[in-house]
Amino acid sequence: MRFKRFESVKLEASKLDLAYGNNRVIDGLDLALPVGKITAIIGANGSGKSTLLRGMARILKPENGLVLLDGSDINQLSTKAVAQQLGFLPQGPVAPSGLTVHDLARRGRYPHQDLISQWTTSDQVAVDNALRLTGLEQSSETPVDQLSGGQRQRAWLAMALSQETQIMLLDEPTTYLDIAHQVEILNLLKRLNSEEGRTIVMVLHDLNQACRYADHMVAMMNGQIVAAGTPDEVVTPQLVEKVFGLTSVIIDDPVSGTPMCVPSFLLDGETDEG
Repeated sequence: MRFKRFESVKLEASKLDLAYGNNRVIDGLDLALPVGKITAIIGANGSGKSTLLRGMARILKPENGLVLLDGSDINQLSTKAVAQQLGFLPQGPVAPSGLTVHDLARRGRYPHQDLISQWTTSDQVAVDNALRLTGLEQSSETPVDQLSGGQRQRAWLAMALSQETQIMLLDEPTTYLDIAHQVEILNLLKRLNSEEGRTIVMVLHDLNQACRYADHMVAMMNGQIVAAGTPDEVVTPQLVEKVFGLTSVIIDDPVSGTPMCVPSFLLDGETDEG
């Protein structure tokens, strides 16, 4: 399996305000993402997780504040310069009709091409590697819109991988995947981080998966960061109740030793007899 080592690139937000029209979602947020680590962003629906990721990826322009990519205002950099260092996989992307898996993966190479040097051997190697890593080699000529939901998600991940960026921002990368493929993709991302040094930031709904795979966690509520740190520091019964409105017991994951959240009403013997 082919891995390359990536250099460290910082991504941070300073006094960031993000809004959709008159709807302010993120207000005065400060965030420094640990370089070369996996960060999981958690929180209830509507807490601002995806909006934050869109702002950090330069998809959504701040009303105020800055997103800094290696110390430079990301909104003052060229699109190509940003795309060479930062990849973004949105939630529920849609491919043009008839676009094949291979063609989608090729799109990840656009930031590395110019008028003089277009498609190269390095580009093809990156695409082939991305298809292999996501298990899509045999489906490379299949139109994306003919794939199952899980295969489509892996095809988009292949595009993000072929881009070969130091930072990957992934909004719910396990969407539509069954549990076996969720673990497969998360294990792959863990390997990309540990063996290549990529900084990976994921929005995840599964709190226990976030604890198992992340080095650093950010908990959000109402557009604000309410906790940040290691899984052991962040995931407590008090935090889970505050952020998710769920009473719980936190135990050790029997496999990884990381925090595991168990809803306490099951332990209390409460049943739904309605």
